[in-house]
Amino acid sequence: MKFVSFSLPTPMGPQIRTGALDAAGGIVDLAAACRASLLGEGLAPAAAVRLSEALLPGDMVALIEGGGRSLDAARQALQWAADEGPDADGVAVVYPAETLHFLPPVPRPPLLRDFMGFETHLRNIYPKLGREIPSEWYNMPVYYKGNPGSLGTHGDDIPIPSYATALDIEFELAMVIGRGGVNIPAERALDHVFGYMIYNDFSERTIQAREMSVGLGPAKGKDFVRGHVLGPYLVTADEVPDIYNLHMVARVNDEVWCETNSGTIHWKFEEMIAHVSTDELLRPGEILGSGTVGGGSGAERGTLLGRGDVVELEVERLGTLRNRVI
Repeated sequence: MKFVSFSLPTPMGPQIRTGALDAAGGIVDLAAACRASLLGEGLAPAAAVRLSEALLPGDMVALIEGGGRSLDAARQALQWAADEGPDADGVAVVYPAETLHFLPPVPRPPLLRDFMGFETHLRNIYPKLGREIPSEWYNMPVYYKGNPGSLGTHGDDIPIPSYATALDIEFELAMVIGRGGVNIPAERALDHVFGYMIYNDFSERTIQAREMSVGLGPAKGKDFVRGHVLGPYLVTADEVPDIYNLHMVARVNDEVWCETNSGTIHWKFEEMIAHVSTDELLRPGEILGSGTVGGGSGAERGTLLGRGDVVELEVERLGTLRNRVI
């Protein structure tokens, strides 16, 4: 399944909903479809509302925490919408995608961690900094923690921060944890993955370099309004038979900047999960970024983004993530 989060206007203000992409490209409001299905089975209206919201809550992390029950309910809701049509008793169940305001697929993750998984990226970037790849990088998968409040998604305009004049892209994959745990062994780690997204880790290089010269960071070089862009969907793991064999293309203003394959990764996702969960609780809904694929940043080319530039990141099976810099 391909999950999304979106907001609907209500008299009480915007309401966040979880949805899924249907075969025609529409977005199924999962709780609404589930409720209509339950009503069709004869359940009382109040009970149908309670059960549908419990199985398919508006918060994606809560849905992920629902595990197999929520996934089964989502599949049944998607099928009901396909069989019965776009509305139920005058209440919309399926929306045209262009009419919705989308949020990041996981709008409020407990934590965002971003790794440095691709050796090719480091081989491209470190010489430009006058450095060699640190030997410790080969000993463990390192990461920084990003601000979960600085997320954006497909279609968002990305503002250049007030302290900057340009931005860079970082073309990555992201996985979302489905089942938490401590001391998860690498050989079972992928069983803990709920799904995958495309990740554009927009970066402001000048302040990033200043921060990291002190030995901490990055911070403001990454954490700014809509700086961590994720989407366009949260694709469940069962739809990605091999996360290490996905074609990846980055385009800026229709010019190809990068064309590669996810199999070039050095540190695998299962190694990242095992490392993070060592004596530490990994929670459902946490997002782990792969790090930048080789050639997946402007810094490797000596080119940055200005206002009006349009970035498209395309990954086989995961979709296309499109954003404009403003």
